[in-house]
Amino acid sequence: MRMPVDTTGRLAVEDLALFLDIDGTLAEFRSDPGSVLLEPALLIDLAALRLRLGGAIALVSGRSLEQIDRLVAPLALPAAGLHGFERRDAAGRVYRPELLADLSASRNALSAALADWPGASLEDKGPAIAVHFRDAPQHGPDIAAFLDQLVARLQPEFERLEGDQVVEIKPAAQNKGSAVAAFMREEPFVGRTPVFVGDDYTDADAFAAVRRLGGLAIAVGNRVRERHRLEHPAAVRAWLRNLLTAEDARP
Repeated sequence: MRMPVDTTGRLAVEDLALFLDIDGTLAEFRSDPGSVLLEPALLIDLAALRLRLGGAIALVSGRSLEQIDRLVAPLALPAAGLHGFERRDAAGRVYRPELLADLSASRNALSAALADWPGASLEDKGPAIAVHFRDAPQHGPDIAAFLDQLVARLQPEFERLEGDQVVEIKPAAQNKGSAVAAFMREEPFVGRTPVFVGDDYTDADAFAAVRRLGGLAIAVGNRVRERHRLEHPAAVRAWLRNLLTAEDARP
């Protein structure tokens, strides 16, 4: 068992298990999630951090594993996608539970309803569906109410999740917190101090998980409150670069 906090009270970087959200954390939000790109310098830093942390770094996102891999290519990092529904461990094994319910009817209903919400867009993630309304915030309440009606027919296997200008129907059994907990039972994460960096209510389960495990929750921006905070994604990227040479991980 490692002793992550040394006698001076520092949170030693080499003993961290680092978990990172993507949108709003590593990269700024865009109206079209498909247009988000990660800076080449960030990818270089993530690769270097993987070496310094002995591989104990993972991405934990609402995006699918396929989308995550496209963003970080040519890196292939441990990752949890779709808010923890699918997960790839450090050995490359993928865990993806089977679902009994079918989202086809909900998918069709949302596609038809988009005509009533100009500026909103539908993101089909397969086992999850998201409606983004960053360009049409006035439709947020109506979209949330409509998804509530759809989820009522899909419970208990699915739930509604609300984020920053997005409402989503997702599998209910897994979340970002359960993904972090699963990573922490495996090498190379086991025995380390977990740190999760995220920006949204959708990260609440992961924040709670790292706190339960004696780790550090770092909020980005002002949407959620944690003891430690970074102002925006650019500050997150600067903090990650600093971790390459720093001794203490606290922001």
